[in-house]
Amino acid sequence: MESMPKWSSSSSSCKARDETLHIVMFPWLAFGHMLPFLELSKLIAQNGHRVSLISTPRNIHRLPKLPPNLSPLINLVKLQLPKVDQLPQNAESTLDLPHHKVKYLMKAYDQLQQPMSQILSDLSPHWVIYDFAPYWFGPLASKLGISRVFFSVCVAPALCFLGPVPVLKRTSGEDDRTTPEDFTAKPKWIPFESKIGFKLFEIKSFFNDTSTNYANVPITFRFGAGIEACDVLAVRSSYEFEPEWLKLMEEVHMKPVIPIGQLPSSAYDDSFDETWYTMKESKWLDKQSNKSVVYVAFGGDTKPSQTQLTEIAFGLELSELSFFWVLRNRRGVDDTEVTELPDGFEERTKERGVVYTNWAPQLKILSHDSVGGFLSHSGLSSVVEALQFGKSLILLPFMADTGLIARHLEEKKMACLVPRDERDGSFTRNSVADSLRLVMVEEEGRIYRDKAKEMSGLFGNRAIQDKYVNNFVDYLKKHRPELAQEE
Repeated sequence: MESMPKWSSSSSSCKARDETLHIVMFPWLAFGHMLPFLELSKLIAQNGHRVSLISTPRNIHRLPKLPPNLSPLINLVKLQLPKVDQLPQNAESTLDLPHHKVKYLMKAYDQLQQPMSQILSDLSPHWVIYDFAPYWFGPLASKLGISRVFFSVCVAPALCFLGPVPVLKRTSGEDDRTTPEDFTAKPKWIPFESKIGFKLFEIKSFFNDTSTNYANVPITFRFGAGIEACDVLAVRSSYEFEPEWLKLMEEVHMKPVIPIGQLPSSAYDDSFDETWYTMKESKWLDKQSNKSVVYVAFGGDTKPSQTQLTEIAFGLELSELSFFWVLRNRRGVDDTEVTELPDGFEERTKERGVVYTNWAPQLKILSHDSVGGFLSHSGLSSVVEALQFGKSLILLPFMADTGLIARHLEEKKMACLVPRDERDGSFTRNSVADSLRLVMVEEEGRIYRDKAKEMSGLFGNRAIQDKYVNNFVDYLKKHRPELAQEE
């Protein structure tokens, strides 16, 4: 363990010191989780409060550099993962592993209970904010008398769909869903009309994950234990976006629910920005017409199969649209299933497309005027980054939770989903091409372009975002243990 905080005990006044919070953040080891936790940390620090964000050394090194004005208030605590059989050396996030080996990362993560107990005892924070994965973290903090926030980086409808704690932990017979087919429709505790639900191929994958892929502790149990142990639920959402779902979350879980806004990403490391602006790929974007380019990326945790990759490639070719594709064809050194583009694809499309195989600054690409649409896996961070710049969404979800996000956005006319076979999830190059052209250029798809522009006023509005975080911080201040006792 490294980088324990050395907070100054001095302050301008006793009153200021007494009102300052110290909050510990503990995200799951996926960048789709760590980055929202970091963004929330920065917003809390802007309010003058101290944050200790705990992760592994390699992950902390890969996080965006902190702004100089906030770095004194945010301590990045490095915690070494224990060695676990079949977990490759230096594999510290889901980015480093093929999907079938994520269970070993979770196994190592679950072995952090004893060192985390020591860290919490040493730091004595007012609050901890934790993710879905450490089902043991909430009870551990509770035993130490620390107040607890369960932070969902997913949309409110997904948590509502999964159900209350007894359903999540399978401790009651309240859930009558017993087959994959049962999960393709909304459950009985959602009282209003909604198309929210899994496709059959998504829920089959989810069933497999909960039974085998997460160190023998199902995902749903992890959610249930985390929510059960918390004092308050924080969700990456807003009343402007999904008011009915936020209200339902409080009814389902019978706990305070506080939306903290969409957490639009702030700028990446300036040193990398300077490098990016001199690269040929950046200069290629500068030469393209306004809103003519489709940006293609499927996140750090998603790697399409060879069959899927082939259909996506041919779909891009058939669409005749310009594209910028950040292609990840391997997940870590232990991934033996390296995917390849169709023969001759890059040569045939070199006049109107870029295939980029290194890490790219997604925020910079999406903010570029030449980019008009985003073909994405529907990860919430990617969705927020696209909408904050008014980019239209074409979605191809590959994992269960992203399917729920995609369906929610589709229901709001905020995204177009590529048509797929509902049983096996297959799709064709023609369906990819047709969806891209619909959203990017055809008159029938104007609704998606208009909606993206409209939602940029919400997802990219820093004043609205600050309002939600300020409200959240006020709640934490009002309900921190020693203040509650004084009242």
